[in-house]
Amino acid sequence: MAAAVALSGALVVPGAQASPTATSPSGNALALTPPMGFNNWARYGCDTDSPNTGDQGPSQQLILEQAQALVDTGLAAKGYDTVTIDDCWTTTARDSEGNLVTDTEKFPQGMAYIGSRLHEMGLRFGIYSDIGTATCGGFPGSWGHFQQDVDLFAAWGVDYIKLDGCNMPSSASDADGYIDAYGDFAAAMRANSSGRDMVFSESSPAYFSIGATDLSDWYDVIDGASRTGQLWREGYDVKMRNGGGSAWDKNSNGAGVMTQYGYNSLLSRYAAPGSWNDPDFLITGDGLTAEESRSQFALWAMMASPLILSTDVASLSTDSLATLGNTDLIAIDQDPLGRQAGVVSRDGTVDVLARPLANGDRAVSLLNRGTTAVPASTTLSAVGFLGGAGCSASVKDLWTGATTTTSTIGATLPPHGTAVFRVTPGAGCTGQQPTGQITGIGDKCADDSGSGTAAGNPVILFHCTAGANQRWTLPSDGTVRALGQCLDAVHRSDSTYTGYRAVLNPCDGGSTQKWSYERNGFLENTGLPGRCLDAYASVTTDGNPLIVDTCANSRPNQQNQIWALAE
Repeated sequence: MAAAVALSGALVVPGAQASPTATSPSGNALALTPPMGFNNWARYGCDTDSPNTGDQGPSQQLILEQAQALVDTGLAAKGYDTVTIDDCWTTTARDSEGNLVTDTEKFPQGMAYIGSRLHEMGLRFGIYSDIGTATCGGFPGSWGHFQQDVDLFAAWGVDYIKLDGCNMPSSASDADGYIDAYGDFAAAMRANSSGRDMVFSESSPAYFSIGATDLSDWYDVIDGASRTGQLWREGYDVKMRNGGGSAWDKNSNGAGVMTQYGYNSLLSRYAAPGSWNDPDFLITGDGLTAEESRSQFALWAMMASPLILSTDVASLSTDSLATLGNTDLIAIDQDPLGRQAGVVSRDGTVDVLARPLANGDRAVSLLNRGTTAVPASTTLSAVGFLGGAGCSASVKDLWTGATTTTSTIGATLPPHGTAVFRVTPGAGCTGQQPTGQITGIGDKCADDSGSGTAAGNPVILFHCTAGANQRWTLPSDGTVRALGQCLDAVHRSDSTYTGYRAVLNPCDGGSTQKWSYERNGFLENTGLPGRCLDAYASVTTDGNPLIVDTCANSRPNQQNQIWALAE
C-alpha cells in the first residue's frame, strides 16, 4: 500500500509524493505546471480518408502553420508552447536498421527540421508513438524498440513524447503488463543517448476504463502512470471534429466534455508538480457552443489539467481567443502549488469545486450541467474557509473581472455554463480546511443517514445531493466530520453484516476516529491498522452500509475502497 498521509488543515496531497523527475536524465524537474500547447489529432485526425474529420492529417505544412498561429495570436506567449505531432507521421514499415521512417510526402524535410523550426519560434516539439506493436492508426509501434525510438526522438530535438496504448502483445495486455511496459519506456527516456529531458505523456489508463464495469485495474494503472510520467490520459479520446452529435455529453466516437470531466474530477489525489491528470484536449469551438467552450476551459483550469488545444488555431474566433487567453484562468491552471480542485458538492444539476492556491486564495467554480439557466451559490465555509460569520472575502469573477467583498459566492448560470472565482480571504477568516463530499463507487457519496446526530448513526452510500449530511470536513486532528460529529468505526453484528461499521459518533479523541488518506484513494482507520472505509460488497444502491474492512494490500485495488476527498 502507498504511504499514508495524515489528514490535516495543511494537508499534504498524496499526489505530491509523485516524482517530478521520473523521466529526466539530468535530474531536472519536468512539467512542474501542466503542459500547454497544440496537438493535431482531434481536429485533423490521421488523413484525408478519415471518416471522422474530413480534414488533412499531420503534415509539415499543417504543424508549422498551427505553430505560427500560436505565436501570432499571442497564445504561445501565454504558455501554449508545446506543439505535438500525433499518429500517422511515419511510413508503414521501419527501415533495415529498425528505425522509424518519417513519411516524407507529409514531412518532406524530416522531423529534425520540424524540431529546429519549432525551437526557433520559441516552442517545444512533441511527438507521438505507441507502446504496442502498432499505433492506433496502424503504423509501427515502439514495442521491442523502446531505447532505439527514444534515442531517435532525442536526436531530433523532441521535448515531449505522447505514448499511446494500442496493440499490446497478449502476454503484456493486462494491468501489470501496461504498468511494466510504460515503466520500461520511462527508463529508456532517462537513459537516452543525447541526455535530453523529455516530458512523458502516458495513455495507459485509458485502456482500462472504457467499457469496464470493475475499475480496479484502471486505478492501478493510473497509480503506475503517475509514478513514471508527468501526465496521463485516463479515458476516452475527446470527440473528434465532425464526429456527429454533441461534444458536451457524447460518449461514442470520442467522449464529450462532461464524461471526461466526470472521471477526471475525482482523481485530485494524484495531482502535484510534475504529476497531472489529463482529461484530453481542449476543443474550443469544435462541437461546443461558446458557453460550453468557456466551461471546458474553466473546468480544465480548476482540475490543473494540461491545456492542449486540438482546434484550428489559425481560425479561432475573437471570443475563443478571449476564452483561451484568459490570464486569470491560466494562472489558476498553472498555480505552482499544483493542487487539483476537489468536489465540494454535486446535486445532479450544479457542481461546486474548490481548489487551494499557492498564495492562500481558493479558486471556486459553479457548473450548470442542465439545459436551463439556474441560480447557484455556495458559502465560504462550504468551500473550506474557517472563521464563521466573521469571515468574508474578496471574490473576483474570472470571466468579468468584477470583484466584490462577500461571505457567499454565487451566480445565475446559463445552460452548460460555469462561473469561476478567485477568493481571497479577509481578516475575519482564520484558516482553511478541506471541505466537501466523499465520493466512492458508482459516483455515490458517503452520507450521514437521515442527517442523524445521535451516537452510532450509520454512514451509508447514497446518491450525491449536496446536502449538509454529505459535507465532510477534514480538520487538523485527523478526524473526518459531518454535522459536528466524527466518522468512527464500531463493531456490530446483525443479519446483514458482522464486523466494523462506519458510524457518526460524538468526537471524543478516540483512536478509531482518526483516519489517514492513501495515495491510491484508500481511507484507512489509524486506530484499526489495515482496515479501510469500504462500500459493503461493492453494492451501489442507495442505503448500502459503509463498513471498515480489511484494506486490499495488493493489486488489484478494490474499487469499493477507493474514495475521492475534498481539497
